[in-house]
Amino acid sequence: MPKNKRPQPRKSNQGFEDKDEAMTRSLCALALNLSEQEDGAKMGPQLRQQEADFHKLVRNALNQKKDDVLYGAIERAQYEDVGAYQFLRSQIEEAASTIVFRREGAPAMEINAFVVPLFVHGTGGLKEEQGFQDQAAFEELVASFQLAQLESAKARVVLMSHAYDLDEIDRITYSHLNDMVRDAFASMTDKKLSATPALERSISGWSASAFGERDAAVELRFLLGFALKRLDDPFYRVPEQEEAADAYFAARMERYRKWTDTAAALVKRCLAPAGAPLEINFLYQDLFHGGKEQGVAKFFMLQMMADMNHALRAAGIAADQAKAVVAPADVDDNMVLRVNLYAGDGALLASSEKPLDLAADLELEVDDICDALATIGVREVSVALKFDQHGVPQDERAYGLH
Repeated sequence: MPKNKRPQPRKSNQGFEDKDEAMTRSLCALALNLSEQEDGAKMGPQLRQQEADFHKLVRNALNQKKDDVLYGAIERAQYEDVGAYQFLRSQIEEAASTIVFRREGAPAMEINAFVVPLFVHGTGGLKEEQGFQDQAAFEELVASFQLAQLESAKARVVLMSHAYDLDEIDRITYSHLNDMVRDAFASMTDKKLSATPALERSISGWSASAFGERDAAVELRFLLGFALKRLDDPFYRVPEQEEAADAYFAARMERYRKWTDTAAALVKRCLAPAGAPLEINFLYQDLFHGGKEQGVAKFFMLQMMADMNHALRAAGIAADQAKAVVAPADVDDNMVLRVNLYAGDGALLASSEKPLDLAADLELEVDDICDALATIGVREVSVALKFDQHGVPQDERAYGLH
C-alpha cells in the first residue's frame, strides 16, 4: 500500500529527537498559517518571513534526509487541519521533485522528475530481465517527448531505462527522490561522467509475480524521467487568464493523446521481446507524486473490479442479481473506501478496499467506484455513512447510477 505513514525513526540521542520533533511541530504550525492565506500577494512582512522559514525547513529536512520529520509532519497535519495537510504535502512533494539551480552569470535552470504511469495487458506477465534490450526503441522513446511537444525543444530530457513497479516507486522517499533529481542534474550538466548512486538505488527490482505462464495479466508500471529547462522557458508558461489556461492544458492533453498512439509501439519494444502481444494503456504524464497518485488510484479501482468479477463467477451469480455497498472504513487508523458485494440473500461475496486520502473529494471518489460497478453490470448500489468495526454499513441509502 502506498506510503502514508512516517518511516521508522532513526536511532539517535534525545537531543536529536527533540530537534526533529521541534522541526515537525514548526512545519505543521507554519503550514497552518500559510494555508489560511487565500492570496499570497497580500502577505505582510511577518507572513512572508514565515513562508521563507517554511521553505528553508523543508529544504533542510530533504538535504539532511530527515524523511521521518517530513512524513511525521504530514501525518500530524492531516489530523489537525485538512487545509494545512493539503498545503504541507503539496509543498513537500514539489520541493522533493523539482529543484531550481542558480549559477552566477547563467540563467536559472529547473529540473523535475516526472512519471508516465501505464498498464500493461498481456499473458503471463512481464519479465524484468527482458526489458530495455532494444536500444533504438529506447532512444526513440526518449526523443519522442520533445518531438510530440510534451517538453520544450530547448529542454533536455532523460529517461530511466527501467519500468518501475509500484513497490519500487513506493520505496522512493522524499529525500531519495530529491537526491535522484540532483543525480540527474549532475549527469546532464557535468562534462565528466559522475556517479549516480541515488538513481541506481531506485532500481531495487520488481516484486515477485503471481501470474502463471498462461494467465491474463494486467500490470502497473511507471516510466520515470527528468526534464531540465530554463526557468524562464516560455513553453512552460501557463496563461494567467482562466479561459486561456484551460485552452493551454487542453492543447497539451491532445498532444499527449496523440503521443500515446505512437509511443505505445516503442514502449512494447522496451518492455518485452519483439512480437510480444502486449496492450499498453497510458495514464497522464505528471510530476512524480501526481503520476504515482494516478497510478495507485487506477490500480486499486481495477483490483476492485477484478475482485468483484471473480466473486460473481465463483458464486455463479449474474452481476445484475448482486448488490454493492460503498462507504468509508477505518482500518488500523487508516481511512479506506470499502466496497462490499452481496448476493441476493445478503451473503457477503467479496470486499475490496482502496486508500482514502482525508483531503479527497469523497463524493467524486464514490461516483468513480459506482461508475466502475455499473461497468461490470452491478445495478443495485448503496452508499453508507461508514462501515462500523464489525463491517456493518451505517445509515445506508440507495445510490442513483447515471
